Amino acid sequence: MQRVSISGSGLYTAPCIISNEELVASYNAHARQFNAANAQRIATGEVAAREESSVDFIEKASGITRRYVLDKEGVLDPQRMRPRFVPRRNDELSLQAEIAVDAGRQALAAAGRGAAEIDAVICAASNMQRPYPAMAVEIQNALGIGQGYAFDMNVACSSATFALDIAFNAVRCGSARSVLVVDPEICSAHLAWQDRDCHFIFGDVCTAIVVERLPPEPAANTWEILGSRLATSFSNNIRNNAGFMSRCEDRDPGDRDQLFVQEGRKVFKEVCPLAAEHITRHLATLDLKPAQVRRFWLHQANLAMNQLIGRRLLGREATADEAPVILDEFANTASAGSIISFHRHSADLASGDLGVICSFGAGYSIGSLIVRKC
Repeated sequence: MQRVSISGSGLYTAPCIISNEELVASYNAHARQFNAANAQRIATGEVAAREESSVDFIEKASGITRRYVLDKEGVLDPQRMRPRFVPRRNDELSLQAEIAVDAGRQALAAAGRGAAEIDAVICAASNMQRPYPAMAVEIQNALGIGQGYAFDMNVACSSATFALDIAFNAVRCGSARSVLVVDPEICSAHLAWQDRDCHFIFGDVCTAIVVERLPPEPAANTWEILGSRLATSFSNNIRNNAGFMSRCEDRDPGDRDQLFVQEGRKVFKEVCPLAAEHITRHLATLDLKPAQVRRFWLHQANLAMNQLIGRRLLGREATADEAPVILDEFANTASAGSIISFHRHSADLASGDLGVICSFGAGYSIGSLIVRKC
Protein backbone atom coordinates (compact mmCIF):
# COMPACT_ATOMS: atom_id res chain seq x y z
CA MET A 1 0.00 0.00 0.00
CA GLN A 2 1.18 3.50 -0.88
CA ARG A 3 1.47 6.24 1.74
CA VAL A 4 -0.81 9.11 0.71
CA SER A 5 -0.62 12.87 1.15
CA ILE A 6 -2.47 16.12 0.60
CA SER A 7 0.10 18.23 -1.23
CA GLY A 8 -1.82 21.34 -2.27
CA SER A 9 -5.12 23.16 -1.98
CA GLY A 10 -6.87 26.00 -3.76
CA LEU A 11 -9.74 28.38 -3.08
CA TYR A 12 -11.94 30.29 -5.53
CA THR A 13 -13.80 33.15 -3.83
CA ALA A 14 -16.91 34.51 -5.55
CA PRO A 15 -16.67 38.19 -6.61
CA CYS A 16 -19.65 39.70 -4.74
CA ILE A 17 -20.15 40.19 -1.00
CA ILE A 18 -23.58 40.43 0.62
CA SER A 19 -23.56 41.75 4.18
CA ASN A 20 -26.24 40.81 6.68
CA GLU A 21 -27.46 44.40 6.59
CA GLU A 22 -27.97 44.28 2.82
CA LEU A 23 -29.63 40.89 3.00
CA VAL A 24 -32.04 41.95 5.74
CA ALA A 25 -33.04 45.12 3.88
CA SER A 26 -33.83 43.08 0.75
CA TYR A 27 -35.68 40.32 2.58
CA ASN A 28 -37.76 42.74 4.66
CA ALA A 29 -38.76 44.66 1.53
CA HIS A 30 -39.89 41.35 0.03
CA ALA A 31 -41.79 40.40 3.20
CA ARG A 32 -43.65 43.72 3.28
CA GLN A 33 -44.55 43.41 -0.41
CA PHE A 34 -45.75 39.83 0.10
CA ASN A 35 -47.87 40.74 3.12
CA ALA A 36 -49.45 43.68 1.31
CA ALA A 37 -50.24 41.61 -1.78
CA ASN A 38 -51.76 38.82 0.33
CA ALA A 39 -53.44 40.91 3.04
CA GLN A 40 -56.89 39.39 2.55
CA ARG A 41 -55.66 35.79 2.54
CA ILE A 42 -53.52 36.52 5.60
CA ALA A 43 -56.57 37.99 7.38
CA THR A 44 -58.60 34.81 6.74
CA GLY A 45 -55.76 32.55 7.86
CA GLU A 46 -55.31 31.04 4.40
CA VAL A 47 -51.73 32.30 4.16
CA ALA A 48 -49.25 33.06 6.94
CA ALA A 49 -47.77 36.55 7.06
CA ARG A 50 -44.04 36.73 6.49
CA GLU A 51 -42.13 37.89 9.55
CA GLU A 52 -39.29 40.33 9.00
CA SER A 53 -35.67 39.32 9.56
CA SER A 54 -32.90 41.14 11.43
CA VAL A 55 -29.13 41.20 11.64
CA ASP A 56 -29.29 40.15 15.31
CA PHE A 57 -31.48 37.16 14.43
CA ILE A 58 -29.09 35.98 11.70
CA GLU A 59 -25.92 36.35 13.73
CA LYS A 60 -27.40 34.75 16.84
CA ALA A 61 -28.86 31.85 14.85
CA SER A 62 -25.77 31.12 12.76
CA GLY A 63 -22.68 33.19 13.49
CA ILE A 64 -22.69 34.37 9.86
CA THR A 65 -21.90 38.04 9.14
CA ARG A 66 -21.60 37.98 5.33
CA ARG A 67 -21.31 35.68 2.32
CA TYR A 68 -19.69 35.63 -1.14
CA VAL A 69 -21.97 35.05 -4.14
CA LEU A 70 -21.57 34.90 -7.90
CA ASP A 71 -24.42 37.36 -8.49
CA LYS A 72 -25.54 39.95 -5.97
CA GLU A 73 -28.14 42.06 -7.77
CA GLY A 74 -30.51 39.19 -8.53
CA VAL A 75 -30.40 37.94 -4.95
CA LEU A 76 -31.06 41.38 -3.46
CA ASP A 77 -33.88 42.27 -5.88
CA PRO A 78 -37.06 41.84 -3.75
CA GLN A 79 -39.00 40.97 -6.92
CA ARG A 80 -36.56 38.19 -7.91
CA MET A 81 -34.50 36.94 -4.93
CA ARG A 82 -32.32 34.47 -6.81
CA PRO A 83 -29.08 34.85 -8.77
CA ARG A 84 -29.26 35.97 -12.38
CA PHE A 85 -27.00 33.81 -14.55
CA VAL A 86 -26.56 34.21 -18.30
CA PRO A 87 -26.96 30.98 -20.31
CA ARG A 88 -23.76 29.81 -21.97
CA ARG A 89 -23.36 28.02 -25.27
CA ASN A 90 -22.30 24.39 -25.26
CA ASP A 91 -18.91 25.39 -26.63
CA GLU A 92 -18.31 27.77 -23.69
CA LEU A 93 -16.91 26.71 -20.33
CA SER A 94 -19.76 26.08 -17.88
CA LEU A 95 -20.03 28.34 -14.84
CA GLN A 96 -19.48 25.54 -12.36
CA ALA A 97 -16.51 24.26 -14.36
CA GLU A 98 -15.07 27.77 -14.56
CA ILE A 99 -14.79 28.23 -10.81
CA ALA A 100 -13.50 24.66 -10.39
CA VAL A 101 -10.76 25.27 -12.95
CA ASP A 102 -9.68 28.38 -11.03
CA ALA A 103 -9.45 26.54 -7.70
CA GLY A 104 -7.92 23.50 -9.40
CA ARG A 105 -5.10 25.52 -10.94
CA GLN A 106 -4.31 27.01 -7.54
CA ALA A 107 -4.15 23.54 -5.96
CA LEU A 108 -1.92 22.20 -8.72
CA ALA A 109 0.43 25.16 -8.35
CA ALA A 110 0.56 24.71 -4.57
CA ALA A 111 1.38 21.02 -5.04
CA GLY A 112 3.95 21.76 -7.74
CA ARG A 113 2.14 19.48 -10.17
CA GLY A 114 1.30 19.83 -13.83
CA ALA A 115 -1.70 18.49 -15.73
CA ALA A 116 0.29 15.51 -17.01
CA GLU A 117 0.82 14.30 -13.44
CA ILE A 118 -2.88 14.05 -12.53
CA ASP A 119 -4.60 10.71 -13.14
CA ALA A 120 -8.14 11.54 -12.00
CA VAL A 121 -10.50 14.43 -11.33
CA ILE A 122 -13.43 14.14 -8.93
CA CYS A 123 -16.02 16.92 -8.94
CA ALA A 124 -17.85 16.67 -5.61
CA ALA A 125 -20.61 19.12 -4.66
CA SER A 126 -24.10 19.30 -3.19
CA ASN A 127 -25.61 20.15 -6.60
CA MET A 128 -24.40 19.77 -10.18
CA GLN A 129 -25.14 22.25 -12.94
CA ARG A 130 -26.33 19.45 -15.22
CA PRO A 131 -26.60 15.66 -15.27
CA TYR A 132 -24.21 15.05 -18.19
CA PRO A 133 -21.65 15.26 -19.59
CA ALA A 134 -20.06 15.11 -16.15
CA MET A 135 -18.79 18.42 -14.83
CA ALA A 136 -15.59 16.60 -13.84
CA VAL A 137 -14.87 15.59 -17.43
CA GLU A 138 -15.32 19.19 -18.59
CA ILE A 139 -12.99 20.35 -15.81
CA GLN A 140 -10.47 17.66 -16.70
CA ASN A 141 -10.49 18.86 -20.31
CA ALA A 142 -10.26 22.55 -19.41
CA LEU A 143 -7.24 21.89 -17.19
CA GLY A 144 -5.50 20.01 -20.00
CA ILE A 145 -5.47 16.70 -18.14
CA GLY A 146 -5.34 14.41 -21.14
CA GLN A 147 -5.15 11.09 -19.34
CA GLY A 148 -7.02 9.17 -16.69
CA TYR A 149 -10.66 9.57 -15.72
CA ALA A 150 -13.10 12.00 -14.13
CA PHE A 151 -16.52 11.75 -12.52
CA ASP A 152 -19.09 13.67 -10.48
CA MET A 153 -20.42 12.72 -7.06
CA ASN A 154 -22.91 14.15 -4.57
CA VAL A 155 -23.24 13.36 -0.88
CA ALA A 156 -24.62 16.82 -0.04
CA CYS A 157 -22.48 18.66 2.52
CA SER A 158 -20.19 15.64 2.90
CA SER A 159 -19.35 15.49 -0.81
CA ALA A 160 -15.79 16.82 -0.38
CA THR A 161 -14.72 14.42 2.37
CA PHE A 162 -16.36 11.46 0.62
CA ALA A 163 -14.44 12.38 -2.54
CA LEU A 164 -11.21 12.68 -0.56
CA ASP A 165 -11.83 9.18 0.80
CA ILE A 166 -12.15 7.86 -2.77
CA ALA A 167 -9.01 9.74 -3.82
CA PHE A 168 -7.11 8.49 -0.76
CA ASN A 169 -7.98 4.86 -1.49
CA ALA A 170 -7.26 5.18 -5.23
CA VAL A 171 -3.75 6.46 -4.51
CA ARG A 172 -3.16 4.07 -1.62
CA CYS A 173 -4.11 1.06 -3.75
CA GLY A 174 -2.05 2.26 -6.72
CA SER A 175 -4.82 2.84 -9.26
CA ALA A 176 -3.84 6.54 -9.43
CA ARG A 177 -0.71 8.53 -8.66
CA SER A 178 -2.43 11.87 -8.10
CA VAL A 179 -6.10 12.86 -7.85
CA LEU A 180 -7.56 16.35 -8.02
CA VAL A 181 -10.74 16.85 -5.97
CA VAL A 182 -12.76 20.00 -6.73
CA ASP A 183 -15.83 21.23 -4.86
CA PRO A 184 -17.69 23.93 -6.84
CA GLU A 185 -20.52 24.93 -4.52
CA ILE A 186 -22.94 27.42 -6.13
CA CYS A 187 -25.26 27.31 -3.13
CA SER A 188 -26.98 30.60 -3.92
CA ALA A 189 -28.84 28.84 -6.74
CA HIS A 190 -30.64 26.33 -4.49
CA LEU A 191 -31.30 28.58 -1.50
CA ALA A 192 -34.83 29.85 -0.77
CA TRP A 193 -33.93 33.50 -0.27
CA GLN A 194 -37.60 34.26 0.51
CA ASP A 195 -37.59 31.98 3.60
CA ARG A 196 -36.72 33.87 6.80
CA ASP A 197 -35.53 30.71 8.55
CA CYS A 198 -32.80 30.02 6.00
CA HIS A 199 -32.37 33.07 3.73
CA PHE A 200 -28.98 33.87 5.28
CA ILE A 201 -27.38 30.42 5.29
CA PHE A 202 -25.44 29.87 2.07
CA GLY A 203 -22.66 31.39 -0.02
CA ASP A 204 -20.78 30.43 -3.21
CA VAL A 205 -17.22 29.12 -3.39
CA CYS A 206 -14.99 26.42 -4.85
CA THR A 207 -12.19 24.50 -3.18
CA ALA A 208 -9.66 22.05 -4.61
CA ILE A 209 -7.21 19.55 -3.14
CA VAL A 210 -4.45 17.44 -4.69
CA VAL A 211 -4.15 13.94 -3.20
CA GLU A 212 -1.04 12.00 -4.23
CA ARG A 213 1.59 9.51 -3.18
CA LEU A 214 3.64 10.79 -0.27
CA PRO A 215 6.94 11.90 -1.79
CA PRO A 216 10.29 10.90 -0.18
CA GLU A 217 10.97 14.55 0.63
CA PRO A 218 7.61 16.29 1.23
CA ALA A 219 7.20 20.02 0.71
CA ALA A 220 6.57 22.37 3.64
CA ASN A 221 2.77 22.18 3.80
CA THR A 222 2.30 18.50 2.95
CA TRP A 223 -0.04 16.39 5.06
CA GLU A 224 0.02 12.59 5.25
CA ILE A 225 -3.46 11.05 5.32
CA LEU A 226 -3.44 8.49 8.13
CA GLY A 227 -6.99 7.30 7.58
CA SER A 228 -10.49 8.12 6.42
CA ARG A 229 -13.93 7.13 7.65
CA LEU A 230 -17.42 7.54 6.18
CA ALA A 231 -20.89 7.01 7.62
CA THR A 232 -24.50 7.56 6.54
CA SER A 233 -27.86 7.34 8.26
CA PHE A 234 -31.10 8.20 6.45
CA SER A 235 -32.97 11.34 7.48
CA ASN A 236 -35.51 13.66 5.83
CA ASN A 237 -34.50 16.61 8.01
CA ILE A 238 -32.38 18.16 5.22
CA ARG A 239 -33.88 17.76 1.77
CA ASN A 240 -34.16 19.13 -1.77
CA ASN A 241 -36.73 17.40 -4.03
CA ALA A 242 -35.77 19.09 -7.31
CA GLY A 243 -34.82 16.61 -10.00
CA PHE A 244 -35.30 15.50 -13.57
CA MET A 245 -38.70 13.95 -12.79
CA SER A 246 -40.16 17.18 -11.39
CA ARG A 247 -41.45 18.31 -14.79
CA CYS A 248 -43.11 14.91 -15.30
CA GLU A 249 -44.93 15.44 -12.03
CA ASP A 250 -46.06 18.87 -13.31
CA ARG A 251 -44.28 20.48 -10.38
CA ASP A 252 -43.94 24.24 -10.02
CA PRO A 253 -40.19 25.11 -9.83
CA GLY A 254 -41.19 27.62 -7.16
CA ASP A 255 -42.58 24.95 -4.82
CA ARG A 256 -40.81 25.21 -1.50
CA ASP A 257 -39.43 21.66 -1.54
CA GLN A 258 -37.74 22.23 -4.90
CA LEU A 259 -35.05 24.16 -3.01
CA PHE A 260 -33.02 23.53 0.15
CA VAL A 261 -35.24 22.93 3.18
CA GLN A 262 -34.37 21.69 6.64
CA GLU A 263 -35.70 21.09 10.14
CA GLY A 264 -32.92 23.08 11.73
CA ARG A 265 -33.55 22.23 15.39
CA LYS A 266 -33.76 18.51 14.66
CA VAL A 267 -30.58 18.64 12.61
CA PHE A 268 -28.74 20.42 15.42
CA LYS A 269 -29.96 17.95 18.04
CA GLU A 270 -29.20 14.83 16.00
CA VAL A 271 -26.09 15.65 13.97
CA CYS A 272 -23.84 17.14 16.67
CA PRO A 273 -23.59 13.97 18.79
CA LEU A 274 -23.27 11.84 15.63
CA ALA A 275 -20.34 13.94 14.37
CA ALA A 276 -18.53 13.99 17.72
CA GLU A 277 -18.94 10.23 18.14
CA HIS A 278 -17.81 9.63 14.55
CA ILE A 279 -14.60 11.61 15.04
CA THR A 280 -13.87 9.99 18.41
CA ARG A 281 -14.32 6.48 17.00
CA HIS A 282 -12.24 7.30 13.94
CA LEU A 283 -9.38 8.54 16.10
CA ALA A 284 -9.64 5.41 18.26
CA THR A 285 -8.95 3.20 15.22
CA LEU A 286 -5.49 4.78 15.18
CA ASP A 287 -5.12 4.67 18.99
CA LEU A 288 -5.59 8.43 19.16
CA LYS A 289 -7.73 10.65 21.36
CA PRO A 290 -9.29 14.03 20.58
CA ALA A 291 -6.91 15.74 23.01
CA GLN A 292 -3.99 14.70 20.78
CA VAL A 293 -5.44 16.54 17.76
CA ARG A 294 -3.83 19.93 17.17
CA ARG A 295 -6.59 21.25 14.89
CA PHE A 296 -10.13 20.33 13.84
CA TRP A 297 -11.28 21.61 10.45
CA LEU A 298 -15.02 21.11 10.88
CA HIS A 299 -17.94 21.55 8.52
CA GLN A 300 -18.96 25.20 8.54
CA ALA A 301 -22.76 25.19 8.82
CA ASN A 302 -23.52 26.84 12.14
CA LEU A 303 -21.28 28.27 14.85
CA ALA A 304 -23.26 26.74 17.71
CA MET A 305 -23.00 23.28 16.11
CA ASN A 306 -19.21 23.49 15.91
CA GLN A 307 -18.99 24.77 19.46
CA LEU A 308 -21.07 21.86 20.75
CA ILE A 309 -19.05 19.31 18.79
CA GLY A 310 -15.86 20.85 20.19
CA ARG A 311 -17.18 20.51 23.74
CA ARG A 312 -18.16 16.90 23.19
CA LEU A 313 -14.73 16.07 21.76
CA LEU A 314 -12.55 17.94 24.24
CA GLY A 315 -14.73 18.20 27.34
CA ARG A 316 -14.36 21.98 27.19
CA GLU A 317 -14.77 24.85 24.76
CA ALA A 318 -12.52 24.50 21.71
CA THR A 319 -10.49 27.61 20.99
CA ALA A 320 -10.56 29.37 17.64
CA ASP A 321 -7.04 28.04 17.11
CA GLU A 322 -8.13 24.45 17.72
CA ALA A 323 -11.29 24.67 15.59
CA PRO A 324 -11.03 27.61 13.18
CA VAL A 325 -14.22 29.30 12.01
CA ILE A 326 -14.61 30.67 8.49
CA LEU A 327 -18.42 30.65 8.21
CA ASP A 328 -18.66 34.17 9.64
CA GLU A 329 -17.06 35.37 6.39
CA PHE A 330 -18.12 32.70 3.86
CA ALA A 331 -21.42 31.48 5.40
CA ASN A 332 -22.34 27.84 4.85
CA THR A 333 -20.65 26.67 1.65
CA ALA A 334 -21.92 23.07 1.82
CA SER A 335 -19.14 20.52 1.28
CA ALA A 336 -16.44 23.16 0.75
CA GLY A 337 -16.59 24.59 4.29
CA SER A 338 -14.19 22.25 6.07
CA ILE A 339 -11.82 22.48 3.09
CA ILE A 340 -11.80 26.30 3.24
CA SER A 341 -10.93 25.99 6.93
CA PHE A 342 -8.09 23.58 6.11
CA HIS A 343 -6.84 25.76 3.24
CA ARG A 344 -6.84 28.91 5.37
CA HIS A 345 -5.59 27.40 8.63
CA SER A 346 -3.05 24.64 8.06
CA ALA A 347 0.25 26.25 7.03
CA ASP A 348 1.08 27.44 10.56
CA LEU A 349 1.16 23.99 12.17
CA ALA A 350 4.38 22.16 12.96
CA SER A 351 5.77 18.89 11.64
CA GLY A 352 4.07 15.99 13.41
CA ASP A 353 0.90 17.91 14.32
CA LEU A 354 -2.34 15.99 13.88
CA GLY A 355 -5.51 17.33 12.31
CA VAL A 356 -9.03 16.15 11.49
CA ILE A 357 -11.02 17.27 8.44
CA CYS A 358 -14.69 16.50 9.01
CA SER A 359 -17.94 17.33 7.25
CA PHE A 360 -21.52 16.37 7.95
CA GLY A 361 -24.86 17.05 6.34
CA ALA A 362 -27.91 15.72 4.53
CA GLY A 363 -28.27 12.00 4.43
CA TYR A 364 -27.29 12.14 7.23
CA SER A 365 -23.73 11.79 6.01
CA ILE A 366 -20.43 12.20 7.85
CA GLY A 367 -16.91 11.99 6.43
CA SER A 368 -13.57 12.47 8.18
CA LEU A 369 -9.88 12.30 7.42
CA ILE A 370 -7.08 12.17 9.99
CA VAL A 371 -3.93 13.88 8.73
CA ARG A 372 -0.42 14.52 10.04
CA LYS A 373 1.85 17.41 9.07
CA CYS A 374 4.98 16.19 7.29
